[in-house]
Amino acid sequence: MKRKFVTNLVLLLSLNLLIKPFWIFGIDRTVQNLVGDENYGFYFALLNFSLILNILLDIGITSYNNRNIARHNYLLPKHLSNIVGLKILLAFLYAAVSLIIAAIIGYSNLQIHLLIFLIFNQFLVSFIQYLRSNISALHLFRTDSIISVLDRSLMIIICSILLFTHTFREQFSISWFVYAQTAAYLLTSIITFAIVLQKSGRIRIKFNVVFFLVFLRKSYPYAILILLMALYNRIDSVMLERMLPGSRGQEQAGIYAQAFRLLDAVSMFGVLFAGLLLPIFSKMIKQGEPIGQMVKLSYTLLIIPAIVIAVTSIYYDNEIMSVLYKSNTAYSSDLLGLLMIGFIGIATTYIFGTLLTANGSVKQLNMMAFGGMVLNVTLNLILIPRFEAYGSAYASLVTQIITGAIQLILALSIFKLKPGAAYILQLVVFTGVVISLASLTQYMENWLYGYLLTIAGSVLVAFLLRLINIKDMFKILMYR
Repeated sequence: MKRKFVTNLVLLLSLNLLIKPFWIFGIDRTVQNLVGDENYGFYFALLNFSLILNILLDIGITSYNNRNIARHNYLLPKHLSNIVGLKILLAFLYAAVSLIIAAIIGYSNLQIHLLIFLIFNQFLVSFIQYLRSNISALHLFRTDSIISVLDRSLMIIICSILLFTHTFREQFSISWFVYAQTAAYLLTSIITFAIVLQKSGRIRIKFNVVFFLVFLRKSYPYAILILLMALYNRIDSVMLERMLPGSRGQEQAGIYAQAFRLLDAVSMFGVLFAGLLLPIFSKMIKQGEPIGQMVKLSYTLLIIPAIVIAVTSIYYDNEIMSVLYKSNTAYSSDLLGLLMIGFIGIATTYIFGTLLTANGSVKQLNMMAFGGMVLNVTLNLILIPRFEAYGSAYASLVTQIITGAIQLILALSIFKLKPGAAYILQLVVFTGVVISLASLTQYMENWLYGYLLTIAGSVLVAFLLRLINIKDMFKILMYR
């Protein structure tokens, strides 16, 4: 199982490293620089509004389905026939609720117009994620890896034509950016559905109320968890845009988006880990296999880059943001350091939260997520009026570290895992050395050389401390 995890993780990371950084820094960043912080903030707040409510599209279906199909492959044809019908009904519910709330909180006609397309995009994303949950549950990880970058690949092609062709570039608007995403998601959903249909055989879309009720009764705890986590992960920009007067809110949301984009980019790797680990953990737990080594391996592979990213983002924040953006970089660079420290908590969540989900410990996770949501909203309400985007960054940092720590403690307690004093000491020493490297290299004449030297030195230290063991990794890859 370790070999399957590592080999497929390498493929998944390779594909995503080829595609998604170009999307984030080549396309998404270019759009913000082209349309300006205020216009991008207008879009960014609406996007996060649609993301918070998109739990209504899923009601926990994807997480529950992944765990269930991984344990019982034969249920795929039956579930697919019924769940496709259920997803269609949920799409209408999601659209209705989103538009009603948008009207209540006072969105303008222009905002409503763009929101309608974002709502449709979220339906397509949710549908793709559900279909992919079947593919990964069947342990078809290579196929899932390719699909994971298909939508972004299509977006890159479409947006490149719009952004880098002189005629289109002059007329480019934030609406075009949304329309391009719609086209890419639609094509990806059609292709993914065809792949799943090939594995399940012919299906008939059903609207079986009894099945819906039984399935939703089992999946709703996962829905509550996803909703609560979406609230404390995504509500910052929505509150910024709504709480601050006039265009100030949109501008602050746009500045916050500059730093958040990088957090979103590195969080992508945590999502990839979780997608691979959920079916693997589920199967191991069902079969009674020991999970300690798999947990340690996956956490080490994610927490090492998380520490390096957090430290280098603090020491090289101004340099990074000045290269990427044209406006407000002195402001957004301070936000970057704060948000990236929170990535350590996010990385912890992706490993131990996934383990707890695979175990079915959703009640404990929901209690944690509810506390995280209350904490985050409260901090935003207190800090935004006084500190604006800084307030949201501090709220995010505190929330991510606390919720990550709680999930770590829960997992250690439930599974009786003992990380060992030596392992903890290794991580502490590693963190100290990375901080020392960054503090020394930041004074180099060329900051990029210093940045790369810090990363290279950190990797070397990880090997020297045996956090990454070449011999053990080789054994995993060669094991049959």
